[in-house]
Amino acid sequence: MPKLKTNSGSKKRFALTGTGKIKRKHAFKSHILTKKTKKQKRNLTHFGLVANADISNIKKLLCLK
Repeated sequence: MPKLKTNSGSKKRFALTGTGKIKRKHAFKSHILTKKTKKQKRNLTHFGLVANADISNIKKLLCLK
């Protein structure tokens, strides 16, 4: 069986934690930041975890499954 290629977009967007969960960044933090409140921008800075419904698809893109 041939080697599988990792999806380049996915490898830039997602990272594995030490316990095997998948980290992601929040959306809406790249531009048009003047109309967003400081609190909103601050909360978007932190990393989130991928939802359970999406984990299997992302693992396939990262060739982890």
